[in-house]
Formats: sequence, structure tokens, C-alpha cells
Amino acid sequence: MIKGYCDDRFLKIKNIFSNQINNGYELGCSVAVEYKGKEVINLYGGYTDETKTNLWKKNTLVNVWSVTKAVTGVCIVKLISENKLDVNKKVSYYWPEYDCNGKSNTKVIDLLTHRAGMFAFENNYPKCSWNDWEEFIIALEKQKPFREPGLSQGYHAMTFAWLVGEIIRRIDGRLPGDYFKEEIAEPFNLDFHIGLSEDDIHRCADVGYKRLDNLNPQLSFIKFIPNIFLNKDLNNLKDTFVSGDFKKAFKSDRLDKDGPNSLDWRTAQIPAANGHGTAQSLAKLFGILSTGCERDGTKIFDLNSLAQSTKIHSSGPDTVLFGTKLNFGYCFMLKGNENNKVAFAPVFKENTFGHAGIGGSVAFGDAKNEIGYAFVCNRQQKTSELYKTSNLLTENLYKIINN
Repeated sequence: MIKGYCDDRFLKIKNIFSNQINNGYELGCSVAVEYKGKEVINLYGGYTDETKTNLWKKNTLVNVWSVTKAVTGVCIVKLISENKLDVNKKVSYYWPEYDCNGKSNTKVIDLLTHRAGMFAFENNYPKCSWNDWEEFIIALEKQKPFREPGLSQGYHAMTFAWLVGEIIRRIDGRLPGDYFKEEIAEPFNLDFHIGLSEDDIHRCADVGYKRLDNLNPQLSFIKFIPNIFLNKDLNNLKDTFVSGDFKKAFKSDRLDKDGPNSLDWRTAQIPAANGHGTAQSLAKLFGILSTGCERDGTKIFDLNSLAQSTKIHSSGPDTVLFGTKLNFGYCFMLKGNENNKVAFAPVFKENTFGHAGIGGSVAFGDAKNEIGYAFVCNRQQKTSELYKTSNLLTENLYKIINN
């Protein structure tokens, strides 16, 4: 069931990976690691569909959901490094039409750190093709924010795609998927795509999808407890239930109809949630970033730009994600759940930068240890165990490297 390459030093990773497939926990998946500029792991196995008809291959593509945000972040940092984007300028400087209905003071950095208060569509998703970029842009630029921009963090699960993506388009002229393809994917030979061509559809694994807006956590009763009886963290948790920010942000009836396995979704450019690629290419991208931001004489951007973008610029409490202290740089998820205390949150060690996807996929770089890591999969686990496999792999990867 398991194919690919694994350096002998990392055989523990292969054993964990194999076990997660062979015991039926994962349907199909792949893990890849670059260490000090060299590929040391590229394993894949399992099936691309629930009927177990097709085997996962070396070039199988899979939707990695919000891991796409980190890839989009690489595009943003490149624009910053070229002095084309100032994150402290107002959004309206680049996108004048955005300046209305309480959004006038929104800064670009608010979009990059989920502090724009625009974590959902006011009137549900536009009734159009996922490929109709303008329809999503017009809807967002016209609406009011749910919270005052800049004052609180609330994870922009889907709207990030068009808010951050439109900044790229306004500056460069290209849609974000085209920008990534021409500026980064092609020069570095990365098999990762934000918007697939129809020629690549046959390589896609089907992904499982479970709605999250119907989630009713056990602690939801907390909204009936007076604030005076709750500490700060519990009050933040209560705020999520009272406000309904989580349900608004993850409202996903659109995906019930035009789901992640549809041609429309796969061919659209949705730079928050529909990046498709291989673990090998994601590990290579973050491996490049973690070893000087260049390879074979071609540079993505300078080290200072990476360092600034991977500082913590917002750390919650997150009004969408139940008051959690989620750390963000410029689009990147940063350190959190370092000791793997819970499986519903991804492990990001002290020096890591990347992102996790709701389907269980995770990718990150670590410039201190010169690591590029990616785990991608096609079975969405129950909420309490979303990142169980990736966390096991990450923990053991660091044990090996630190020994």
C-alpha cells in the first residue's frame, strides 16, 4: 500500500504513515519532508476514492483546503519584498471600492491577520459559479463588517480568498492563482495549483467533506452563564457562542450543492481553500523558504521579508474559533499546540510557519531547523481528531531531528 522514498534515518515516520493507512484511519494520503535542502521523505499510499477503486499515485493531486492560505501568503510576501505592497496602508489605497459601509479604516494587515471583521458573507454566498471572481468581490466590497475592523481577530475561513486575493489582483493585474503559477510554481517546478486546468482533473483525489456550521460543541451551554462567573478565557469562549461568529464563518450550504469534488470548484481560483497539489511540492516550497528562500540561483524573496511575515502580528482571542489564541503572521499560522495536547488543533512548533486545512492537511516551514513539511489527505476526520495523523508525524519528525 505504501510507495515512495524514505531516508533510513526517518523510518519511524514511514512506520507511522503506513500504520495510519493500513489500519483504515486514513483513506489516502501523502507525506513529504525536506531537511536541509534535501528531500528525505516522499511517501504516498491508500486510495483516491471511498470505493477504493483507484490507488493514490506519486502525482495525485488533492484539495488541501486552508493550507492554500499559506501559499497565498507566499505571494503576498513576494509583493511586499518588491515594495509593491505596504501592509499598513488602508485597503482602499489599492481597492477604492472597498471604502464604504464601515470599512474605511481597514488596513491591509487586517486582511492578512483575520482582523477585518469580514469573516462571512452578509447575505450568504453569491449565487454564481465559483469561477465568477467579480461576483464575490462586489458582494464583499458592498457589505458591512460583522465586527469593527482591526479590533478583534475572527478567522476568515472562506472570505480570505477574495479579500486577500483581490489585493494581489489590484496590485499585479493577475488573479492570485495565475500569479502563483507564473511567479512561483513554474520557476520552482511545483505541482501545486490554485485553480486547476481541466487537463489535471483526472489526477485529483476525491475529498470527504463534513459541514462544520452544524457543530454544537458540548460547552455551548456556557452562553447561559453570567460573565461574572467566568474567567477571561471562558468569556471569550462564551462570546463565540453568543455572537454566532463560528456558524457565520463556516456556513457552507454552497458546498453542499457545488462541492469540493465538482469541476466548478476545482477549476476556480479560491486562494483560501481550493489549492490542489502534492505533499512533495508543498514540502519543497516550504523547504526553499526554510533554506534561504532560494534554490538553484532563483530567489522567491529576501530573508528579511520572510522574517517580518512570520512574526506574530495577531494572537486572538479568535471570535470565530471559540476564543482560541491562534497566532498569525502575514497569512501564516504560527506556533501553537506545540506539545500536541489536542488532536483537533495542528502542531506548529516554536519556529514554524505554514497552515492547516480543515480536511487534515498541514504544511509548514522551519527556517531554524531547515525543514519543509507537508501531509495531505482526503478523509476529513471527526472534529476532535482532525489533525491526529499529521500531529503524530510532526512530533516524531522533531524527535528524530533533535536526537
